[in-house]
Amino acid sequence: MPASPSTARAINDRLALTLLQQEGPLTAGQLKQLTGLSRPTVADLVERLSESGLIAVVGESGEQRRGPNARLYGIVADRACLAALDVRTEGVSVLVSDLVGRVLAEGAVPVGPEAGEAAAVEQAVELVERAAKEAGVSGGGRLHTVGIGAPGLIDPASGELRGSAGLPAWHRRLVAALQERFPKARVSVENETNLAALAEQQEGVARGRDTFVLLWLGHSCGAAVVLDGSLRRGASGGTGEIGFLPVPGTRALPSATDCAGGYHSLVGAAAIAELAEEHGLGPAASTGPEPAAAWLVREAVRNTGEADGGPVLPHRGAESRETGHDGPPGGRRPRPAHPDRFLDSLADRIAVGVAAVVAVLDPGCVVLGGEIGSVGGAPLATRVEERLRRMSPLATEVRASGLGGSAVLRGALLTARERAQDELFAPQDR
Repeated sequence: MPASPSTARAINDRLALTLLQQEGPLTAGQLKQLTGLSRPTVADLVERLSESGLIAVVGESGEQRRGPNARLYGIVADRACLAALDVRTEGVSVLVSDLVGRVLAEGAVPVGPEAGEAAAVEQAVELVERAAKEAGVSGGGRLHTVGIGAPGLIDPASGELRGSAGLPAWHRRLVAALQERFPKARVSVENETNLAALAEQQEGVARGRDTFVLLWLGHSCGAAVVLDGSLRRGASGGTGEIGFLPVPGTRALPSATDCAGGYHSLVGAAAIAELAEEHGLGPAASTGPEPAAAWLVREAVRNTGEADGGPVLPHRGAESRETGHDGPPGGRRPRPAHPDRFLDSLADRIAVGVAAVVAVLDPGCVVLGGEIGSVGGAPLATRVEERLRRMSPLATEVRASGLGGSAVLRGALLTARERAQDELFAPQDR
């Protein structure tokens, strides 16, 4: 059954807008070539989209003669402003962009453990207000959509962040506070690992893949599952709670309320820092929100010669240049540092969980994300893939994140932009 004229117009309009989003400004002739539509049909849709304020003439093509055929049409980027937030236990990062994703302002604020719930929420909201003001957004009216990435489970029915004993209470209050401060904005929240996966799929190392798993390695561990092009959340929003996976090598089994004893006990930041100490590495010199374990992994990679040069990795009890003393007080001999062995042992641990995921899902590709997965880079990913080949008959690539620490913010921005465009580009009664 052929589409009605109004449905056909809506399909053509959305196709043209998608091309303008992906390719940038285009002439009517280029739109005709890319869409395969007739010249009169393209002329009609350009007129409709211009009258609706969604596109405008933004210049002229140098390849065309001056005149109507040379006009370059582009999406009206300031039709809506978007905000993306990366909410962590210890702070918040934000960026504000226009409708095509051009970043207009960004910022971050730490939130210390001593801050009360109300104070933490106010700090985060004020950060968004400052970034919006810097971007030229006056009041809440022009901030169209706010996308938030946060740790924790998202209720698939309500879309709300579920309570968790391991997360600050202010995380849940932040969504309501932003909605109150920006009443005209569409505010939504998504799990940070899921957002990182979406960003890797559109802009990172999973680009072009419709099935893969992202393993988040940071303060804690988690996973995002993309199957057949769709992000999978599960019946309760718990898909990817891999920290609770029972694995060999731990002292006990995890419980329903505590992942200690699960996979988290092998690859959480604290466990990795302990593993580094066992191999004579440390103490960590990391500061800021990055886990100390990420610094240890980065320095181990540098000192294996598998990455660009960097500082020599200090080991626990190393000789002090300031004092000249050999070893720590008490006469204990320092342990020699073995960065290669540390990375090998860490890869052994990571591969245990990856093999379990591969056996169930057969994703073909696993991305190591989070602060630790990112800094481990290709040296760590290669080690994990080598072990996986020995453990599983299923061919699986293991790749390090291509977006690093920006993955969650990029994912939040991409989802905010998609939501805004779905609404703004929806068919209108014309």
